[in-house]
Amino acid sequence: MTKLPRWADVVLVPLICLLIAFVFCGLLIAAIGQNPWVALTSMIQGSLGTQSGWGYTLFYATNFLLTGLGVSIAFHASLFNIGGEGQATLGGLGVAVACLFIPWPHWSLALLGSITLSALFGALWALIPAWLQAKRGSHIVITTMMFNFIAYALISYLLVNVLRPEGAMDPATARFDKAFNLPKLADIFGVMGIPFSKAPPANIMLFVALALAVATWALLWHTRLGYAIRAFGKQEKAAVYAGISPVRITLYALLLSGGISGLMAVNAVQGGAHRLVMNSVEGAGFIGIAVALMGRNHPFGIVLASLLFGFLFQGGAQLAMASDPVTGEQLKIPREVITVLQALVILFTGALPYMVQRPLEKLFARGGR
Repeated sequence: MTKLPRWADVVLVPLICLLIAFVFCGLLIAAIGQNPWVALTSMIQGSLGTQSGWGYTLFYATNFLLTGLGVSIAFHASLFNIGGEGQATLGGLGVAVACLFIPWPHWSLALLGSITLSALFGALWALIPAWLQAKRGSHIVITTMMFNFIAYALISYLLVNVLRPEGAMDPATARFDKAFNLPKLADIFGVMGIPFSKAPPANIMLFVALALAVATWALLWHTRLGYAIRAFGKQEKAAVYAGISPVRITLYALLLSGGISGLMAVNAVQGGAHRLVMNSVEGAGFIGIAVALMGRNHPFGIVLASLLFGFLFQGGAQLAMASDPVTGEQLKIPREVITVLQALVILFTGALPYMVQRPLEKLFARGGR
C-alpha cells in the first residue's frame, strides 16, 4: 500500500474528516427541525465574527494546545497518557501555591513562578504512573485514568478544607492579587496600536503556548532525546538494541507530557479565573487527546487542531443563544445537542482518521501508476 505524502497525512486527512463531521452535524440539526446553515453561520459569527468571539476562541485554543502538546510527546513514545486532566488539575494547585503564598514583585515573575510550579506539579503527578509503567509494566492508560480521579478528590478536599478562605461558601481559593493578573491580548495589542476587546480572558499564555509548540518540534526532531523518544515509539526492540533505555525514555516522555499538560492551568487559573476553582480544567485534558490525534502528533498540526476546537467550544456556547436572522426566532437547539455536535467532530477528526486514510492511500497509489 502506498504511503500518503506527509502533507496529505497532516492536512488532507483531517480536513476530509472535518467535512464529514460537519455533514453529520448538519443532518442532526436538520433532524431536530432547525436550519443547519443558520446554525453554522451563528457558530462562525459567535466565535470568529467579533473581537470578543476571537478572544474566547483563542483562550480555549490555548488550553487545548498545551494539553495536546503534552499528549503528543507521550504518543511519540507509543505511550497513551490519558491523565492530562489530572496533571492539569494538579498544575492548577501549583499555580495557586505560586500566586497565594509567594509575594512576587511583578506579574512577569509571578508568571515564571506559575509556569515552574504548574509544570512541576503536573510532572510529579505523572511520575508514579510513569514509574509503574517503566518498572512494573502497569498499563499507562489504567494508571493515568485512576490518577485523574485521585486528582479530582485531592483538589476537592484541599479546596473545601484547606485553601478555602474563612467564611466563604464556594469551594475555591481566594482571588489572586490583581498585580499577578496576566496581560490580556487587548493589553498586548494595545501597545502595538491594534484595538482588541478587553472582555475575553485570552492572555499572554497564548504566545507562551505557541513558543512551546516550536520548542516541542525542536525537541522531537532536532535533539538526541527527541530521536530516542521517537525511535522507542516506532520500534522498542530496535531502540533497545541501539542502546536506548526503555525505563529512562518512558520516564522522560511521561514527565515531559505531564509537565506540559500542567502548564494549561496557568492559562485557565491565573489568566482566566484568577483563583483556583473546582473543575478549572473543564475537560481540556481529554480534549487534548483528540487535538493531538487530529494534529497527527505534529506541533504545527496541533496548533491548527486547537484552533478548531477553540472554535467549536466558543461557537457551541453562542449557538445556544443564536437566533434566525430572517425570522428573528431563537434557534431551539438544546445544550445536549450542542454537546453531541462537539462529540461528533471529536469522533470523526480524532478517532476515525484511518477511515479516510485507507481510501486516500488507494487513490494515491492509482495516481502514481
